[in-house]
Amino acid sequence: MKILKETLSKNNNNIELLGENDSKNILVIGVFHGDEPQGEYLINEYLKENNSNLLFIPCLNPDGKDLNTRQNANNVDLNRNFPTKNWIISEDEHYFGGNEPASEIETKFMLEILETYKPKLILTIHSPYCVVNYDGDAKEIAEKISKIINYPTDDDIGYPTPGSFGTYCGKERNIPTITLEVSEEVPVEDLKEPMFKIFKLLETL
Repeated sequence: MKILKETLSKNNNNIELLGENDSKNILVIGVFHGDEPQGEYLINEYLKENNSNLLFIPCLNPDGKDLNTRQNANNVDLNRNFPTKNWIISEDEHYFGGNEPASEIETKFMLEILETYKPKLILTIHSPYCVVNYDGDAKEIAEKISKIINYPTDDDIGYPTPGSFGTYCGKERNIPTITLEVSEEVPVEDLKEPMFKIFKLLETL
């Protein structure tokens, strides 16, 4: 796959959008949170073995991955930094969404991709809650993913998420958005089979 777009993080790590010129406008994202590295592994393993017509960002938060933290190098939770109507300055350091919305390199990169490629469906890979969470008109595809990976579906993660990617894309822009929370209790290698089936499913849409 080609690098269609790239940027450098604060700590000079590459953040890349992979795809082909004729890729579908379906986007898969790994490592929103640096301490949830499963997505990058699963995406890279899939692309070693398969040609794909999807768009992939294997690792959105390489600085956080290097630091093994949820946040990026500025201690900002990227999944609270999107310019949603409900964005607030959080007093909780764990979910700190920055001093202003879309302040971070990684968030700006995502916003540019959304504007340029206008995805019709987005899948983000998180951990550890074992649930297929969805925002926007994504119930049908969420249920198909649920059957493959045997996790329940849920359109409410159960707590407020101001500035979240799901709210920005799914609720406010009507882009069906899946937040797939995979298990961290099983070896990531054991997730390859169901995740590869999910990627194959997305390729047929």
